Amino acid sequence: MSTPIFAGLPTVGARGPEARGRLFARVGVAGLLAASLLICVSAARSSIVLPETLRPLPGWLAGPFAGAGGSLGLAALIVVSVVLLVSYGVAANTAQRLSPRTVIAAILLLHAMVLLAPPLFSSDVFSYSAYARIGSVYDANPYLHGPSAFPLEALHPLIGAQWVATPTVYGPLFTALSYLFVPLGIAAEVLAYKAVAAVSSLVLIALIWKAARLRGLDEVKAAALVGLNPVIVLFGVGGGHNDLLMLAIMVGGLYVLLRRRDLSGGALMVTATAVKLTAGLLLPFALMAEGGAGQRPGARRSLLIGATAAMAAILVLAYAFFGSGPLQMLGTIQGIQAEGGAHSVVGFPLSAIGLPGLIAPAGTALTVVFLLVLAWLQRRVWIGRLDWIAGAGWATVCLLLTTGFLVPWYVAWLIPLAALSGDRRLLGASIALTGLGLTTF
Repeated sequence: MSTPIFAGLPTVGARGPEARGRLFARVGVAGLLAASLLICVSAARSSIVLPETLRPLPGWLAGPFAGAGGSLGLAALIVVSVVLLVSYGVAANTAQRLSPRTVIAAILLLHAMVLLAPPLFSSDVFSYSAYARIGSVYDANPYLHGPSAFPLEALHPLIGAQWVATPTVYGPLFTALSYLFVPLGIAAEVLAYKAVAAVSSLVLIALIWKAARLRGLDEVKAAALVGLNPVIVLFGVGGGHNDLLMLAIMVGGLYVLLRRRDLSGGALMVTATAVKLTAGLLLPFALMAEGGAGQRPGARRSLLIGATAAMAAILVLAYAFFGSGPLQMLGTIQGIQAEGGAHSVVGFPLSAIGLPGLIAPAGTALTVVFLLVLAWLQRRVWIGRLDWIAGAGWATVCLLLTTGFLVPWYVAWLIPLAALSGDRRLLGASIALTGLGLTTF
């Protein structure tokens, strides 16, 4: 019997959904890269994407894209932000249809263009620089004094007005490391902080890739969810934020814990809090999982030993550099939260409808809500009804929704946990909060 000419060839209908999926994924990635490139090349002429203290942008901070693009107004930036969000949503949900090489190339290209752009959206890098000078140049304590107490003439105009008189709220490890950048000068410092953020982001993505494989998740999709996220890259890397260094160390702890290296896992999670206190949210969930599920004999004890050892080392470092100054950090943070005003999910609508007096009591009520939800999530992890990474992710969602002071790059705290949770609802929440972040700059 003769074989039909077309036997064994796939039909158009069989290939259609897969081909359409690849097309959607490529369009998503292309749209995200194009919109991001437009922001980067136009930043030097677009005041709206620059921090208020860089309007107009000094030539010595413009970078290689100086004069390369046109000016983006509010309407244009809204359109670009919508393109960014839609493209990211498509890319994050269909990245598994792309080759690993394509996703990695897109991530590297996105990070490179943002690294070369001027500082985007935030003046925090100048606060980092000011706190470092307070300690290294003036031999004073940045946990007790704000930049306005010292003659930092070149930096004062560059620091956000809200932060000029505010002592640092960053962990002692980051604050001590920032002293190393002081000899570079302001322009080189900005590039150095952005480079640290970019490298931290790439390390974070590599850890997400490996951890997703250990969790039985699609590593390409998990890496795309983090590495192509516009809040992480445009805001985090673009603003040189230390949140990415914190996340890289924290997820490093999560990864080694998945590799059953409990001592190192506990130590790294606590070390991340020495960059920014937010990282402390993960460790309790790791402890609940080990204690409740009883997965490995002695694992919970090893985790505690590693965390305690790291805490002791951090306390020694903090006292050596700053004495008892870091003890004032919680009070400073509480003051910032109380004065957040419209910079919160609840404060913004209350301010918009002319009820700013309700923000403070609403903030108190939301703090109680957060603590109750946190306890409930930890109990569910303890009894084995909720995965510990998903539990930490939902706790982060609650933190973002109830905090008294919310800025876009805080959404980055959630994205790695969502990528590793395997929870589709948490993935949806992370994309929704990314959209919120893109609309609150």
